[in-house]
Amino acid sequence: MKYSMNKITKYRLSAAAIITVLGLSGCSDNNNSPSPEPTPTPTPDTLMQTYSITVTNLTANQPMSPIAIAAHSSDVMLWQAGETANIALEKIAEGGDASDVAAIEGIGVTASGAGILMPGMSETITITLDEADIANLSVATMLVNTNDAFTGLNSYDISMLAVDAMVNMKGMVYDAGTEANSEEKGTMPGPADGGEGFNAARDDVDFVHIHPGVLTMYDGLMDSVLTPSHRFDNPAIAISISRTQ
Repeated sequence: MKYSMNKITKYRLSAAAIITVLGLSGCSDNNNSPSPEPTPTPTPDTLMQTYSITVTNLTANQPMSPIAIAAHSSDVMLWQAGETANIALEKIAEGGDASDVAAIEGIGVTASGAGILMPGMSETITITLDEADIANLSVATMLVNTNDAFTGLNSYDISMLAVDAMVNMKGMVYDAGTEANSEEKGTMPGPADGGEGFNAARDDVDFVHIHPGVLTMYDGLMDSVLTPSHRFDNPAIAISISRTQ
């Protein structure tokens, strides 16, 4: 049988078309094999730093309220000399109550001592902080045989302390300026009186300043229930901060 060249050419073109279609079908975009799961980016471990704060009462007869510790941003000041005391500080200075400190904006971590710190005694409090939160540290405590005297450390930068490094400081006594230093019976929470603590009424200069010291009845303050043993010199406390981890 003889075929014309036109028919042969048509057969070749048809075969080529079929092969092309079959080839395209074999190269379909529908790939049923599962895509590999993306490799998750590892989350870096949270780095924690641990600090030990030791407070020593240097007074002769001024027990101190449970030590309050606060770690916070660098722009926070628990008190500022010459300025009005905030409510949290007033409660510490008049009644030894530090429960409001945690509510101050910018404060991240708080800790408290186990109880009253007696004269000559020391207490160590340990706090652990996320490395990202390391900034400043404050310490505060009330001299309980006074109307509104307190001492401590205000916004100290601990971010540069290396592991096993230590700093030592001492604290002056401040007057919160929120309650008159009458030393009268019923006005002080310490064992010399056993009177009230915090009172929302403010009847003093209403700004923080260095405490002038107690007078006692022996210096002419006839209504005072304090004695010369309750006097104090500055500094009133020693503070040691060490980074242990």
